[in-house]
Amino acid sequence: TQQLEQSPRFLSIQEGENFTAYCNSSSVLTSLQWYRQDPGEGPVLLVTVVTGGEVKKQKRLTFQFGDARKDSSLHITATQPGDTGLYLCAGAQCS
Repeated sequence: TQQLEQSPRFLSIQEGENFTAYCNSSSVLTSLQWYRQDPGEGPVLLVTVVTGGEVKKQKRLTFQFGDARKDSSLHITATQPGDTGLYLCAGAQCS
């Protein structure tokens, strides 16, 4: 059974700080998604990564998928008040 461990989940920031969240899987993933969720709202997809070692950038956000496709990180540079929220990762497992 696939297990995803993530830390931290919630971003409560002071403006201008850097923030990194990590997601680790117990098994190899075919793809991994990062979501952001505001209180009382549904999760919004930020990115999907599929290739081991892949790095994607969106303005101040950088997403990295580990070479072995079992871990990922989300890094936010110079956080802003609007970045506060719940960050979630989800993955699809190799069949």
